[in-house]
This record gives sequence, structure tokens and C-alpha cells, in this order.
Amino acid sequence: MSALSPPLVNHLLVALPSLLDPGFARSVSLICQHDGNGAMGVMINQPSDYTLGDVLSQMDIASDDEALCARPVLSGGPVHPERGFVIHDDPRDWDSSLTVAEGLYLTTSRDILEALARGNGPANVLVTLGCAGWSPGQLEQELAENSWLTVPADAGLLFDTPLEQRWQLAASRIGVDLFRLAGYSGNA
Repeated sequence: MSALSPPLVNHLLVALPSLLDPGFARSVSLICQHDGNGAMGVMINQPSDYTLGDVLSQMDIASDDEALCARPVLSGGPVHPERGFVIHDDPRDWDSSLTVAEGLYLTTSRDILEALARGNGPANVLVTLGCAGWSPGQLEQELAENSWLTVPADAGLLFDTPLEQRWQLAASRIGVDLFRLAGYSGNA
């Protein structure tokens, strides 16, 4: 990453129609880390085949909260698909957390899921399986190839917007209508 390229932590990567990778088509990813070692994020708009109840059950964590157990678990990306990543707004000292921005955290430890199951977890939460990773310079190259838009993240989009609306709404935050863009890119 060059000194001129600011880190994209707490930004959303919005896949442009020209992005052909089927794993990332129409995806929105929250960048949680970005430095000279590359970048890591989680997709926030792709449902997985699992509910939170499935994940809790697999981890032998009991919960009587039917609404909680019915919540969808998202497919966070192709890296570590067996690991859970929890995006939330709770500043408590969880066993393994990363501060993404003030009031926004990524936690990978069991204690946050146990708190959710007991009814005293974070008010706002997204649970994903897997994450997305970019090697040093890879994300910058993909940005140069016009594969992604970058949009500042906000809690309303992360926690309140229905999954199927996040792709278009994220782009519209910077005035882009993705349905008006051509599905290809190039250089003049």
C-alpha cells in the first residue's frame, strides 16, 4: 500500500457490475483491517444456509429466544468459512475483539455468542461465517481495475437495512445507481 493510499478500515466495498467473481458479485463487504499486510473484511449482504440457531446448536450453546435463533447467518467470505465473525456495536471487553471504528467491533470469540443466547449480547449484531482477505496490494489493484466502489460504513446500513437492499443502498450513499452502470469496464 502506498503512502498516498489511505486505509479503508470502516469502509464498505461495493461490488460493481463489472466484477465477475461469482463469490463477490453484488456483494458489500465491511473492511475491518487494512494495512501493509493486506486487507480483511466480511461480506454483509450474502445470506448463508444457516441460522444463528444452527450455529449456536453446533457450538452447544442453548437459547430459548426463537427470534434470535431464526436470524440468518451471513456468508462473510471464502476465507475461514468454518469460523464465526460477529460485527457489533458493544464496547464490552470480549475475549477476542478488534475495534473497526468508534462504536463498531469485530469479535471472533465464543463469549459474545453465549451473551447473545442469554439475552444480554449486543443490541446490534451481524453474524457471519468466513471472511474475505486481500494480500498486500491486491485490494488496491482491484480498486484500480474498477471492481469496487468505496463507501463510508454507517450503522444504519449495517444493522437496519434489509440484506437485499444493502448493495444498491450502499452505492446510492455516494450518488451511484448501480442499475445504470454497464456490466463491463475498460480504459479509453
